[in-house]
Order: sequence, then structure tokens, then C-alpha cells
Amino acid sequence: MRVVISIGGSVLAPDLDTDHVAGHASAVERLVDDGCEVGAVVGGGGVARDYIDAARGLGANEVQLDQIGIDVTRINARLLIAALAGLSAPSPAHEYEEAGEALRRGDVPVMGGVMPGQTTDAVAAALAEYVDADLLVYATSVDGVFSADPNGDGSAEQYDRLTGTELVDLITPMSRGAGASAPVDLLAAKLIERSKVRTVVLDGTDPDRVVSAVLDGDHSGTDIVPAGCNDAGLWGR
Repeated sequence: MRVVISIGGSVLAPDLDTDHVAGHASAVERLVDDGCEVGAVVGGGGVARDYIDAARGLGANEVQLDQIGIDVTRINARLLIAALAGLSAPSPAHEYEEAGEALRRGDVPVMGGVMPGQTTDAVAAALAEYVDADLLVYATSVDGVFSADPNGDGSAEQYDRLTGTELVDLITPMSRGAGASAPVDLLAAKLIERSKVRTVVLDGTDPDRVVSAVLDGDHSGTDIVPAGCNDAGLWGR
């Protein structure tokens, strides 16, 4: 199975917790040991937001702010690379072709951001499409896709299963506001719809959940599947 895992920066390294980074690296290693080909995309998290807020206060424009965010995602990617201890390519891939080449030679490519205007949500979806991944996993701080932000709305409904089109329809109105309630951004949702890659959105704060989701399809998050997808085709091994 070829898998792309998107790990939020706050999920990977809350408060720069090295044990947590090591836990995510161990999860990737377990997947590789089980025969999976794995690519990883790492977000910027709270550190990126802090730098962006500071730069905005200093008068940076939006492209410059995006570039700062990209730099932070690549620093977080280097943390994961360090924890993978030689299993990955030695530096973050800056392009999808570079990541694809690493995957083909048996390394684990690790990416951060790529270009201004594109979040790491979208980078992960684009990478999954580029390498023809069987599965895309978003390891977030929220357990799946909800009708509203579950942290602020106790009546928010969790969706067990959506098609890519349903995901786009759900995300579109969320993207018009602050975006805090959206589990992935709109561009990522559209790429998932276009590529028809099977996707799981889950609470990845415990890396073991990612392993269970990939190897067994066992998770409490949300499955995003092409219409007519047969579950056994992916996990019936």
C-alpha cells in the first residue's frame, strides 16, 4: 500500500515535545516495516502562526507571510526527518517530483509547504495524487469531519463517511469564514475529489491511531471515499 500522511504541526510537535515527534516517526517506521510505501507532509502549527502574527505586525505582505509559514513547516519536517534516523530522504522535498523520486528509491519523502497560497493540506492531497497513493491520512487534532467546529459547537455532527464531492460541498461554506471549523482546506478537498484517492481524517495526536487506520482501516474518524468504493479492495489483505 502506498500512503501519504499529513501531520499537523501542532500534532507532530506540541510545545516541541521530542517524545511526540519520535512517536510519529515510530509510526511511520512500523508502516514501512509492514510493507507500506510512505510519504509524509508536515504542517507549521502554532509556531508558524506565532511567526506569521509577528511578521504581520511588522508589515509583511501576504506572500511574505506564506513564505515564513513554509519555512516553519520545513523546519518541522526536519524534526521528523531527524527522528526517522536515515529512513527518510535527508532533507525536505521542495517539489512533488523530488518526493516521488525519493519514494521510488525506497526512502520516505517528507515535505512541508511548497508555494505561497497553498497549505500543507493541499500539498498532501497533491502529493497523494502525484504518486498515485492508495490512501491519504490527515492526522489532525479533531477526530474527523464535522458539520461545525466541535471545539466551539457542542451540537456539531461528525460524519462517518463522505464522498469527495460531499466533502467539497461541506467545506465550501466553511471556507468563507475564518476557516477554523474546516478539517481540511477547500483546495485540498477539491484535489481529493478530483483524484478520487481514499482519504481518512482522524485525531492523530496518538500516532498509534494512524497505524491502525492504515493497516486495518480501524479508526473513529471520517472516511472520504469515491462513490462505489469497495472497502475490501483496500484492507482485505
